[in-house]
Amino acid sequence: MIVMKPTATEEQVRAVIDRIESCGARAHPSRGEEVTVIGAIGDREHVARLGLEGHDGVEQVVPILKPFKLSSAQLKPGERTVIEVDGRLIGGEHFSLIAGPCTVESRDQVLTAAHMVAAGGASLFRGGAYKPRSSPYSFQGLGQEGLRLLAEAKAQTGLPIVTELMDARDIEPVLEVADVIQVGARNMQNYALLAEIGRSDKPVLLKRGLSATLEELLMAAEYVLKEGNPDVMLCER
Repeated sequence: MIVMKPTATEEQVRAVIDRIESCGARAHPSRGEEVTVIGAIGDREHVARLGLEGHDGVEQVVPILKPFKLSSAQLKPGERTVIEVDGRLIGGEHFSLIAGPCTVESRDQVLTAAHMVAAGGASLFRGGAYKPRSSPYSFQGLGQEGLRLLAEAKAQTGLPIVTELMDARDIEPVLEVADVIQVGARNMQNYALLAEIGRSDKPVLLKRGLSATLEELLMAAEYVLKEGNPDVMLCER
C-alpha cells in the first residue's frame, strides 16, 4: 500500500501507478479527502524492487499483511465505505432498509409487496427471479419473467431493485433490471461468478456463506474488488 503525500499532484500519483503496472502488478488508487492511497496487487517481491519509498509524492509504503488487500480497512484509513444506489446512500452514517419477498411468484404478489415496501419507507426493493433450491424439483423462480415484473415494480414505485444472480450466463438480463446484484450464500465461493460480477458496474450485495469465516467472506469480496468493482456490501446470513 502506497500512501501519497497530501501535497502529491495528479501527475505524481499517475507516475506511481505507471511504475506499479510496469512490473505486472495492478494499481488500485483510493482517493480520500486529504490523501490518495494506492493498493499494489501482484508479486510482493517485484513491487518491493520498485523502490517506491523515494518516489516523488510518496509519503510511505506500508505492507498489507492480511491475505485480503482491497477489502482491508488499511486501504482507506479513517474512512467508511458509502455506496450510492440510484440516489440512495448506503453505509457510513446512512441507514438503509432493503425489503421484499424471497421469490417473485406472480405479478399481483410482487407489485403488492413493492407498494407496501415503498409505503413502509424502505430504500430498496428486493425479490428473487432466480432462486437456488436444495431439490431440483422445487420452484426455481420465474427467471426472465420475474425480472420483467421487478422492472415493473420499480417503474410503479421508484424503488431500486436488488435481485440475485446465480449463473454468469444470466448476467446480461439481470444487469438490465438490477440496481444491486445479490450473491447468495451458496454462491459466496463461486469465484468465477464473483469475478464476472466484478467486471460489471453494479453494486454487489454479498451474503456470507454457510459456516464461512470472516476471512473467507472478505476473500470472496476480493474477487469482486480485484476486477475493478469497488462497491461491495457484506451481508450476514
